[in-house]
Amino acid sequence: MTDVTARTKSILLVGVGGQGTILASKVLSVGLMRAGCDVKMSEIHGMSQRGGSVTTHVKFGRKVYSPVINAREADILVSFEKVEAARWLYNLKSGGMLVVNDYEIHPLSVLTGEAKYPDEIINKLKTRVPNTISFNAGQIAEGLGSIKAQNIVLLGALVKGMKLDNLDWFKVLKDIIPPKFYELNVKAFSAGAAQL
Repeated sequence: MTDVTARTKSILLVGVGGQGTILASKVLSVGLMRAGCDVKMSEIHGMSQRGGSVTTHVKFGRKVYSPVINAREADILVSFEKVEAARWLYNLKSGGMLVVNDYEIHPLSVLTGEAKYPDEIINKLKTRVPNTISFNAGQIAEGLGSIKAQNIVLLGALVKGMKLDNLDWFKVLKDIIPPKFYELNVKAFSAGAAQL
């Protein structure tokens, strides 16, 4: 593993309210701190309780002064829903990495017939971002017993993609996740890492 504190890096996590974006960000931040990084995290809930966007900014390195990620500044964009990936793509820097859940949550405008859910989003994203990791974390989580574990499935893939998988992430999970959900989340993390 390379020195994770070598330079400040930015990770933008985006999703829809209820997908566990903030919990995944907290687990990630704690793991990075235990790896010796200075970490700053900022969360923006928006209309999260009504299915609106949720974004979390995570910056880490030797010394971080602000968690705010500006346009074209994110080294990594992690999207828990594929339309959210398209919505927030302008924040990803050239040559950055995109981790996207090939999963649909239809907004009210689509449910009422006022709008159509976009087609071929993943293919369009891959055209714009060659370094794209895409799979259906929701489906994997459901197979493990709970759709709510899709956030940790995505986290497992992110950690593997960042080459930080030799840290003790299971210990981080154990310290944050309630005991009754620990085993499920260990399986979810491992399943996500196995996608790469």
